[in-house]
Amino acid sequence: RPANKLEIWEDLKIISFTRSIVAVYSTCMLVVLLRVQLNIIGGYIYLDNAALCKNGTTPLAPPEVQQQYLSSIQHLLGDGLTELITIVKQAVHKVFGSISLKHTLSLLELEQKFKDIRKVVEHKDSDQITSYSPLCHYLMPDEENPLATQACGLTERDIATIKLLNETRDMLESPDFSTVLSTCLNRGFSRLLDNMAEFFRPTEQDLAQNGSVNSLSSVSLPLAKIIPIINGQIHSVCSETPSHFVQDLLMMEQVKDFAANVYEAFSTPQQLEK
Repeated sequence: RPANKLEIWEDLKIISFTRSIVAVYSTCMLVVLLRVQLNIIGGYIYLDNAALCKNGTTPLAPPEVQQQYLSSIQHLLGDGLTELITIVKQAVHKVFGSISLKHTLSLLELEQKFKDIRKVVEHKDSDQITSYSPLCHYLMPDEENPLATQACGLTERDIATIKLLNETRDMLESPDFSTVLSTCLNRGFSRLLDNMAEFFRPTEQDLAQNGSVNSLSSVSLPLAKIIPIINGQIHSVCSETPSHFVQDLLMMEQVKDFAANVYEAFSTPQQLEK
């Protein structure tokens, strides 16, 4: 059944690119979001410890508030991830859907395809100008936290958690966060291409024919051969222990500087007055 076999390969094409691209997006988003959350909490813990000597001081972020606040990461791991998969799959279909399995692509051309997909996912070709990344939608829900919609019965813990969530949302919508996330994504997709580069190395025959060869543009592979290569990249992004991909992101100066700035902003006495 050739037709059915072709359909399966077409499905594999979309699924394979979608899986690895979503892995890059979700890992970058998870790393930066957790850095924000942990440094906000860290700032509050510092203030709570500094205020311990004062009798009758109510902690700003007791352990139960910390737990409730950090559990908000479930949005990214649940509904946010589901929506991200949908939009990435649509973008992959738009960019790769019409490309034949026999069509050859160089690493340079593949890099451009990734850029085209990112434009769709990140709305870079949109006329709408905002100071924050459209990816924020996948990190936290747009609407107010469900806790805040309760007409009554809010505990002090709920109110403290809502305050933390609102402050986090403000941080995620800042231009600095958008810049840091974009930098992480650039690094992530660059690493993805670097991992794939070994499969695009010129053969001895290529070198004999062309002399000095630029493997980025000279070596091309049929899309059918690229599919298993891109599909295998999800393991290097998600499955390695320790994850070199995650470590690479955490060691970026922009990420460390941003995390330090968040901690500083939330560990100042002025924070008590808000």
